[in-house]
Amino acid sequence: MEFQHGPGRIWMDSAEGELLAEVLFPVAGSGIVEITHTFVDDSLRGQGVAAALLKEVVEELRREHKRAKLSCSYAVAWFRRHPEYADLIV
Repeated sequence: MEFQHGPGRIWMDSAEGELLAEVLFPVAGSGIVEITHTFVDDSLRGQGVAAALLKEVVEELRREHKRAKLSCSYAVAWFRRHPEYADLIV
């Protein structure tokens, strides 16, 4: 999977430029982002794409020494399943 990265957003488009998956995490304070939304197109569901998106987010948070608030229900569930990243949650 090849994701694109931008400020507060990691996503994947189809060859035709259609959005297939994304996670949004806008700035929510000094050194803090808020993971607000995760989307995966029906054609990719069940293939681990959402988990891969969250893994990309936590890698970016670690690199940039940031932490996250969680308002996305998928992100809340993902972090519960991955307690090794609990230090990244505000």
